[in-house]
Amino acid sequence: MTLPRDTEHLLAPPLETAAALAGAREAHARLLTGLAGLDDAAVARPSRLPGWTVGHVITHLARNADAHVRMLEGAADGGIADQYQGGAEGRAADIEAGAGRPAAELVADLAGAIARLELAWDATSESVWAQGFGRNPAGELLACADLPFRRWREVEVHHADLGLEFGPADWSAAYVDTELPRSLAGLPARLSLDDRRTLLAWLMGRAGDPPPLPPW
Repeated sequence: MTLPRDTEHLLAPPLETAAALAGAREAHARLLTGLAGLDDAAVARPSRLPGWTVGHVITHLARNADAHVRMLEGAADGGIADQYQGGAEGRAADIEAGAGRPAAELVADLAGAIARLELAWDATSESVWAQGFGRNPAGELLACADLPFRRWREVEVHHADLGLEFGPADWSAAYVDTELPRSLAGLPARLSLDDRRTLLAWLMGRAGDPPPLPPW
């Protein structure tokens, strides 16, 4: 897309958002490379997520990309769009409906969804990045500026969840360095007071093991 010189500045995202965009684009490329040559037997296998096949995870990644486009376009129109049409039930239904497709169709769908999302990123104005919001199925507002990081997380984590040749050991250093402080900051809210004490003692070298974590 070629823009008039006097409008180029409108498409400059904030610094942290720009870094997340770069990380997400790289994660997209690695994901699609990792899925090249996937066959129908592989997509029917269980993934690392309980109750989901590889096909479920691929479909989720495609529909999540579409959901990000929906939120960005809604914000560009001056509104707040729901992440998933039909909320959590609509999300689950779309994933279930698409999970059993042949491998070539699943990967082509994901590639198309990624292309649409990256075009939407390119078209998002500075004002939308700075002031826009979407809404998740729980009714919580999601800042547009944080959406690229959220997408980056989805791709890195679910790439590992596929259970193919990519795992947590393959997460990019940039993703780990961005995600780890965020996840650590959210730990206290996931733990009871006793578990927070145990965690603090472990961090200080005064407990043998950290406390078990509830599901994320």
